[in-house]
Amino acid sequence: MSARRGAGEPGGDEARTRRLTLGDIAEQLGISTATVSLALRDSPLVAEDTRRRVKETAHRIGYIYNRSAASLRTARTQIVGVAVHDILNPYFAEIFSALEDVLEAEGQMVFICNHRDDVARQRAFIDMLLQHRADGLILCPSVGTSAEEINRLVEQGIPVTLVCREVPGAHAPCVRGDDAKGAHTVTRHLIEQGHRKIAMVGGRRASSTGRDRHGGWRRALEEAGLDPERQIDIPELMTQADGRAVVPQVLDHADRPTAVMCFNDLIALGMMPELRRRGVEPGRDMAVTGYDDIDGAASRTPALTTVRNHPDEIGRLAAWTLLRQIAGEQVPDTLILIEPDLRVRDSSPPPGVRLAPELSR
Repeated sequence: MSARRGAGEPGGDEARTRRLTLGDIAEQLGISTATVSLALRDSPLVAEDTRRRVKETAHRIGYIYNRSAASLRTARTQIVGVAVHDILNPYFAEIFSALEDVLEAEGQMVFICNHRDDVARQRAFIDMLLQHRADGLILCPSVGTSAEEINRLVEQGIPVTLVCREVPGAHAPCVRGDDAKGAHTVTRHLIEQGHRKIAMVGGRRASSTGRDRHGGWRRALEEAGLDPERQIDIPELMTQADGRAVVPQVLDHADRPTAVMCFNDLIALGMMPELRRRGVEPGRDMAVTGYDDIDGAASRTPALTTVRNHPDEIGRLAAWTLLRQIAGEQVPDTLILIEPDLRVRDSSPPPGVRLAPELSR
């Protein structure tokens, strides 16, 4: 003798008079309809146990998931745009590789824009995405991007996730490293090594990344009783070529630093051979640190002390956050910070400490 469902239970008398929906499953399990939809599509965004419970409930109440109808209802194009300011930077290449893996596994085709911090170029790319009815956008915003621009997209129902840089007032989630903490940590390392003249080189201060790393450097100096205003502070530089070009300015300063905290690894890797060419051995005559821990940072001579910002984790989390939005989930416009790690290597000894001969060749 089979059990009889109650009249009000989905699958009972009520189910005979109306079509079952995702909402019926969601209500029974206490989860969102977006999560139910993802679970029925076997999305890795949903925990395996939740996927199992959703499918069991769907089977029990007699719900049949129609993939073709779902596709027609959502009218998705399976296109996602990704815009960053420097795809040639290995750090952003790592982020892109990680997020692309997640998006492609979910059937999304990825369009990429290297906007080079040109806000007009970024706007043209976003207009193209809108014309192609893209499902969403992952954006490392150009300097000059306003909250109003991002909020207009959100108000039009375009899922947007910011990555690496945030825009104050933007109603979109943002995934990035804790740049203030990372810069504070590496500066404190130099101070603990005995350095008191610590230059900061690089970073666009109009971006949140530039502001936060600069702020972390300043805070570490102030906590140690050192005046940031008396240190060398050279903004705006970003590339390896910039690192080479800035060396004379650093060396010719009346109060030459014993250590340089570079905004990123590219600047540091540009500075080190140029310092050596001018008779200043990096990691011996001057400590040099970077930021990002890009491929090759550990294999240089000297191996570069830097901050690992976990670009693979940032990329995956940004992709998952966008996919949740595309699925219809209400994702709060929160800031998601990834904890950075200091990687101490040979380029940041105390002042006047010489490397072993094999490291200083």
